[in-house]
Amino acid sequence: MTPETKICQNCKGDFIIEPDDFSFYEKMKVPAPTFCPTCRMQRRFMFRNERNLYKGVCDLCHESMISIFNPENNYTVFCSKCWWSDSWDSGDYYLDYDSSKNFFEQLKDLQSKAPFMDKVVSYLTLINSAYINHASRCKNCYLIYDAANCENVYHSNTVVGVRDSADCFMMNNTELSYGCIGGDGSRIYFSENCPSSVNVWYSKDCVGCTDCFGCVNLRNTSYHIYNEQYTKEEYDSKISELELDKYSNHLKIQEHIYDFWNKFPRKYMYGRMNDRATGEYVYSSKNAKNCYQSVLMEDSAYCQFITMPSFKDCYDISEWGNGAELCIEGVTIGEGVNNVKYCSGVWNNCHNVEYSMYTINCTDCFGCINLRKKQYCIFNKQYTKEEYFILREKIIADLEKNPYIDEKGRIWKYGEFLPYDLSPFSYNESFATQYFPLTKKEIEDSGFKYIEPKKPEYKATLEISGIPDSIHDVHDDFIKEILECNCGKFYRIVSGELQLLNRFDLPVPRICPECRHDQRLARLSKPFLFDRNCDKCGLDIKTSYASDRPEIVYCEKCYLSAIV
Repeated sequence: MTPETKICQNCKGDFIIEPDDFSFYEKMKVPAPTFCPTCRMQRRFMFRNERNLYKGVCDLCHESMISIFNPENNYTVFCSKCWWSDSWDSGDYYLDYDSSKNFFEQLKDLQSKAPFMDKVVSYLTLINSAYINHASRCKNCYLIYDAANCENVYHSNTVVGVRDSADCFMMNNTELSYGCIGGDGSRIYFSENCPSSVNVWYSKDCVGCTDCFGCVNLRNTSYHIYNEQYTKEEYDSKISELELDKYSNHLKIQEHIYDFWNKFPRKYMYGRMNDRATGEYVYSSKNAKNCYQSVLMEDSAYCQFITMPSFKDCYDISEWGNGAELCIEGVTIGEGVNNVKYCSGVWNNCHNVEYSMYTINCTDCFGCINLRKKQYCIFNKQYTKEEYFILREKIIADLEKNPYIDEKGRIWKYGEFLPYDLSPFSYNESFATQYFPLTKKEIEDSGFKYIEPKKPEYKATLEISGIPDSIHDVHDDFIKEILECNCGKFYRIVSGELQLLNRFDLPVPRICPECRHDQRLARLSKPFLFDRNCDKCGLDIKTSYASDRPEIVYCEKCYLSAIV
């Protein structure tokens, strides 16, 4: 089998399907994709609203709720308590398949009928954590996303096993930390990728370090400031002189810290304990091709945000894992699932599920939405085993004869993920905006949905300039203040967050949680690979750092020689 070059339906660029890709598609009994890996990723991201929360009313109990679905879209939405209860039967909301109509058009009709859950959470595993999404097993958490096994965590993203922390991104097994990206440990502040470290400040790519400030590329050391060695007494004295309880002093540090970091080489990709892995932020994985922010993967490709083991034999999956195996093209897929194809939101031991959305504990289902604990269903309608497999084959044949064609002429037959038009979210409220930002005109010109953001109906009670410089001057009643960010959004410092700031002796932030998240996101390498040469030996490398970027980028061998 030889590589094959194809032209992407969406971006019109060339992409190559390798022999190992063809082998996987043959194993899954599906055709090769007609969209390139990047456009496939963007499309999946459009089916995920991670951070936009709306006030709504449950369509079953009529109580108020927080939901990821904009009320203006008029979907039927149940609060978590109702959706996960036995007070309704998801099989009551079904359609009969009509072979004279396109399959995806009928799936869209079902989408407007079957009740959605308010948020993507394991409701029964949450304690005092109403304002979180894409999360499970969390306690006392607020505005965290893509999270599991967390307690007392605020304004954080992609966090697993984190406690007593805030404003963190991509952290595992961490406690008492603030403003960090990547890594694990305890008492890590404003640092990036510093695993197994304790009491580290404004540092980058340090491993196993203790009591370090402003350091880069150090290993298993202590009492360093800007990579210079000090005694314990000298270190403690100099840190005390910085007066880190004051916001003005953090501004001074931030004016030069990122330029200081860029004076040092960085490895072509972030990854540890891998065997044949390519991509960025890939850890403890084997035979993982072009993946991103993923751990403990095996024999998988083009996947992102795989946060929990295990994960095997999967292509084009965005988010989760935890026992997923033999899955292709899906978003929010996990918890013991097997043979899941072209789905959005399928978890809890689902098997042999295709073209479905928000389908839980189901087996042998095709084209289902918001379905629970069912088998042999198509469009949520129950069939016998024999009827199910006969109708499934007929639908696949009908998709070949009567494919879905959107307004831009893009064609969907069996073997492609759900069409853009079936996303329940507009582009500018979806996860896609974080990695594929587009203007309103670009969104509409691409044939995607756009929704006009509503202006918040609040009034600031305190000017940003009126926030005390030191946390020592902030009193408990500060949580009543409404603050207006420069972006026009309003925010509050909640009680648990203020307790952490006092505990860490850190000042109150001057920008809203969304802007803080955007700042962290801007510092991350993105899920796109470029051809570049090692800046020391000239070796060809595949890296997320384009050749025109200012960072010094080394191949693994040169990087290790520079730091060891």
